[in-house]
Amino acid sequence: MAAELARGQNHPLSRNRIEIRISADVPVVAGATLADDGGRVRDADRVAHPGAPTLPGIEVSRQAAAEHRLAVDLDALPEAVHRVSVLIALPAAPGGPVRFGAVAPPRAAVTGLDGTEVAGYTLAGLDAESAVVALELYRRQGAWKIRAVGQGYADGLTALLADQGLPQAAELACGIEEAVARGVARAVPVRTDTGRSRRTAGSVAGPDPSGTATGSPYDVQAPGDGSDQPIPSGGPGAPGGPEPEPVPVPGDGRSPVSDGPAAAAAAVGAAAAAADDAATSVGGPIDYTHPKRRQASPSRAPAAPAPVDGPVPPVAGDAVGWSMDERLYNQVWGMFEDLARSTAAYRSAVDFAESRMEKELDQVLADPRSRLGSTGDAARETARARQAQLIDQAQAALDRDLAQLTAESEVVEPALPPAYARWDNPVWHAYRVPTEPPMAVRLGDLHLVESDPLRIPMLVRLPLERGLWIDSGPTATPDDAFPDAGELRHLALRTAVTLAARLLAVHPAGEFGVQVIDPAGSGASALAPLTGAGVLARPPATGAAGVADVLGRLTERVDLVQMAVRGGAADALPPGLDTSRQLLVVNEFPHGFDDRAVTQLRYLADEGPDVGVHLLLVADREDAAAYGPLLDPLWRSLMRLTPVPDDHLADPWVGHAWMYEPCLVPAGSQVLKQVLNLVAIAYTKRM
Repeated sequence: MAAELARGQNHPLSRNRIEIRISADVPVVAGATLADDGGRVRDADRVAHPGAPTLPGIEVSRQAAAEHRLAVDLDALPEAVHRVSVLIALPAAPGGPVRFGAVAPPRAAVTGLDGTEVAGYTLAGLDAESAVVALELYRRQGAWKIRAVGQGYADGLTALLADQGLPQAAELACGIEEAVARGVARAVPVRTDTGRSRRTAGSVAGPDPSGTATGSPYDVQAPGDGSDQPIPSGGPGAPGGPEPEPVPVPGDGRSPVSDGPAAAAAAVGAAAAAADDAATSVGGPIDYTHPKRRQASPSRAPAAPAPVDGPVPPVAGDAVGWSMDERLYNQVWGMFEDLARSTAAYRSAVDFAESRMEKELDQVLADPRSRLGSTGDAARETARARQAQLIDQAQAALDRDLAQLTAESEVVEPALPPAYARWDNPVWHAYRVPTEPPMAVRLGDLHLVESDPLRIPMLVRLPLERGLWIDSGPTATPDDAFPDAGELRHLALRTAVTLAARLLAVHPAGEFGVQVIDPAGSGASALAPLTGAGVLARPPATGAAGVADVLGRLTERVDLVQMAVRGGAADALPPGLDTSRQLLVVNEFPHGFDDRAVTQLRYLADEGPDVGVHLLLVADREDAAAYGPLLDPLWRSLMRLTPVPDDHLADPWVGHAWMYEPCLVPAGSQVLKQVLNLVAIAYTKRM
């Protein structure tokens, strides 16, 4: 779970590619300094700011904004850099605030590329300061940590930079202000036209192919209070782009899909702004295409506009990234966001058309002269005709966007690697055990009512940073039918087995193991693919003794690895300890669990993901009602999925209720058996 830091507090950082998200009530300047082991910034080349937004391992925004995303790759930082200080400053804007005490406290958060927050810090208590060091990433004994700093400077950037030992502090502070002023000028171009039209695939600006800005196609979080649950947001985005208001996660495990959502990269945002300026200055249309999916040549030159006779044909992997898998991942993310925004535009247009018709009808009824007779009838018909025309225009725009996304999906789906592919994808017939783990895995499909039958893959970054919960409780299907309770429980376990099999298949042999707790032994038939192939580390544990044994071993593993990591003595682990990642599948929780076992399970859900122990819970929450609020933190910590289609997920931008569908093996298919047999053979050879 994310840590909320107090001033001076530190927190371990377990990943090297991260985002630092800054949010404030007013536009602020965000930057970073790279210091040596003595905390000294040697020269201006070690400061990332709007005038020089890109340095090795870090990229910041090119202009002032209320929301920032700084992309950081700790592995790419120079060896001499031991400290990265994240700074925030108020720009010298006419009429703007001159001290942080006059505005609400800003907040800085460190997140994964999928938007999952690692630690956050609210900079409370500021007064006369106009510049502040918010956070600090520092290297100690080869490991990186986060520290909440909150050191403010009333004399602004000049004092802040001088305090870090920079000789040219005043000159650089002046240069930053000038760069911010230029950015504001670019951000507010003089428009020579009033029309706006959405372009299709062809784009006038391309994304930064550096690959530093990556994220998750959806930040899926599982709420638990029955409300919509946010979709894995935290998407691929690099620093600087404006970020929408995040969807709050409900408190009981049934929340929408948003472990965070995605903003466009700063470089992409600036290129898009420049392209927008150029287009409007000559009276051309504004390009509203998702900025991370605009095409660019390898030289980063802007791509040619789409030909006038139609959109550019879609291409698989048409996104930024270091590898094809990363490009496909980012492309899927772009499709997801495009569909969310296109549908939001359509729904907004329909709402506007209806409200406008109601207003016009109210005006007709308010005038006694037109209330009755042919005049009133004509006014009503005119109002309805206007409404129909507006809705038809909105539908045409949505149909155009859906046609483009459908064409792209038809190209992207066949090109997906096994980790991202459906079970009916031919890629599984050529499956080979991989030599390295993938960056993400497919948990299911997402779609909206307006987009049916278009499906967007629901990809979640690996390693899993939170457990999964397959809800076996009563869930209405799209036709409002409730499946039989026994059938639903069986289907829930089948869904869990399919997910476990996928995770086994996409990891190298021996680097990922699956253990199963089935207290009553009721899941034997659903577990047959795993037990029959011999890919389980041990036979499914049954009874209270089996539950206690598995939980005791995994709890001990978590304790030992945590102590080794925190003590910097990873080589001191017991020789026989299996350090591969483990997935614990628990069926029919809390049956067979006593109070001690429940406490251990909660501990594994909270602490396990950081040290390679992941939880896949199959449960009906009502079965655990006797525990009351004791288990609320458990449900909140898990991402809720369903064995049947259900619209419990919500995107982080506009809050659409997305229909989730699990990825199951087609009836009669032998692909799962064949894949697991290959996994078992590879595991045997490794032994």
